[in-house]
Amino acid sequence: MVATSKLDTSAGSEKLKKTEYNRASEVKAFDETKAGVKGLVDAGVAEIPRIFYRLDDEHLDESSVSEDGKQFSIPVIDLGSLFEHDHVRRKEIVERVREASETWGFFQIVNHGIPESVMEEIKKGVLRFYEQDTEVKKQFYTRDPMRPVVYNSNFDLYKAPSTNWRDTFLIQMAPNPPKLEDLPDVCRDILVEYSEKIMKVGILLFELLSEALGLKPSHLNDIDCAEGLAVLCHYYPPCSQPELTLGASKHADNSFITVLLQDHIGGLQVLCNNHWIDITYQPGALVVNIGDILQLISNDRFKSSEHRVLANREGPRISVASFFCTGMLPTTKLYGPIKELLSEDNPPKYRQTTVRDYVAFFNDKGLDGTSALPQFKI
Repeated sequence: MVATSKLDTSAGSEKLKKTEYNRASEVKAFDETKAGVKGLVDAGVAEIPRIFYRLDDEHLDESSVSEDGKQFSIPVIDLGSLFEHDHVRRKEIVERVREASETWGFFQIVNHGIPESVMEEIKKGVLRFYEQDTEVKKQFYTRDPMRPVVYNSNFDLYKAPSTNWRDTFLIQMAPNPPKLEDLPDVCRDILVEYSEKIMKVGILLFELLSEALGLKPSHLNDIDCAEGLAVLCHYYPPCSQPELTLGASKHADNSFITVLLQDHIGGLQVLCNNHWIDITYQPGALVVNIGDILQLISNDRFKSSEHRVLANREGPRISVASFFCTGMLPTTKLYGPIKELLSEDNPPKYRQTTVRDYVAFFNDKGLDGTSALPQFKI
């Protein structure tokens, strides 16, 4: 009898908690601090606020191990021989890129031409930005996507059903780079240097992806897939209750491709055959993933895979995601399935869209666990 009454009380108090929880006002209060998730950690929050609770989404196998006990892992592709003009090795690399883009939508690249010293320095520069005094950072805090530096916590804070344990600053580095004086002092030089180098990597990747589609090497660059570059610098603070939240909810990217530099802490996972597969840190490697817009123009040949980032007691985790995409910049250029890939047996699956319209729809929807691509299907 005593146990029953205890149960009733607890159910009642749970009901009361739900009534008392006003997500909209708590989100607004969090946003108005302009201190992000780091501000909560700095304030010594032991229990994470309710707005960060992850959704009880599909119960997928959390394991990176297949039934026969083998460890799943995404391909690691060595690009070194491309710089030696070895045509045989180039064909092999293109074949590996094709296979990875069609099956995983993800692969890692090594010997890509960016010195490890530059990769380490950009991570340090991002860390310096977040470790500045809050009052200094607040001058960059905004929800206006057209500002030169957009720093905030969760781009979809007011849309998404769950807030992620992550702060971000974003800079559109191409086609119209910001004035140098608009960039944060603490990471200005390395942002410029890293962006220049990652643009070269992107152009090379689009050549390999073009060849992997059976097109001439310049095809994707000729249609301006590398025109836009947005650099997103993420900061995932340590979390006291990582099992309750996520660093980034399940999503695919609204880009042509994304090239990611991650640190040693890990937590990035890709969804493959209902398994969450860990994308392990490899020193000197960059993670490449196919974005929605490349899936659209390849008419589903290449796969924009869903991925997420786990929250972690360790931290902070730093990552730098380079999105090849013009984002919200005004553009009239239409993208649809590439005509050379179409046939009677392979008719277009998507309607034409501008990058801006695609990104606007994606951003308005937020990370709600669903793909934006079906909205653009014929």
